[in-house]
Amino acid sequence: MRSFSHWVITLCASPAGVIVLAALDSTVFFSLPFGIDAAVVLLSARLHAMAWIVPLLATLGSLGGAWVTFWMGEKIGEKGLDRFVDARRLDKVRRKVATSGAVTLAVLDFIPPPFPFTAFVLAAGALEVSRTTFFATLVAVRLVRFGAEALLAVYYGRRIIGWMDSDIFHDFVAFFTFVAIALTVLSLIKLIRASRTSDRRPARHVPA
Repeated sequence: MRSFSHWVITLCASPAGVIVLAALDSTVFFSLPFGIDAAVVLLSARLHAMAWIVPLLATLGSLGGAWVTFWMGEKIGEKGLDRFVDARRLDKVRRKVATSGAVTLAVLDFIPPPFPFTAFVLAAGALEVSRTTFFATLVAVRLVRFGAEALLAVYYGRRIIGWMDSDIFHDFVAFFTFVAIALTVLSLIKLIRASRTSDRRPARHVPA
């Protein structure tokens, strides 16, 4: 089990791993709360003097994943949202998107999990929120978020690296990896079913 968790850490806490994980974290079919944040911290602690590059990589990946999610929202339209967003959250998401501008929606990224930020990205696309304003704000927000994590990782680097060698840390990594795989498979099944049955309805415009 330790060898498996070590492989996961090595894969995710690498420059390429951070980009891919950040992209997946911004999609509707992947679920690993705080996964990208942990990867940013671990890689920043390892790189130390070069840690400044980690927030850039994470932001780049996040932008790519969020762009795909936003594009999906544009394609499915408002009517298709109920097939991708849990019914208990959908009304709240719709109201928030309908009454908020693109800047306000992007700033919601500061709210930690389990806040369903990707659902808001999907809805923003479906309800035609200003794409340019939304993504410009999202980039700024993610740079601040990941930059703060990288800074803390540099400051507490030795402690973090030491904790990475503990058995409990490896147990946590293995457990949450299996949970993420299970949740992702379920999300993909739901996504495939939704894509087969969703019909598009003309969406209304939400101002920036």
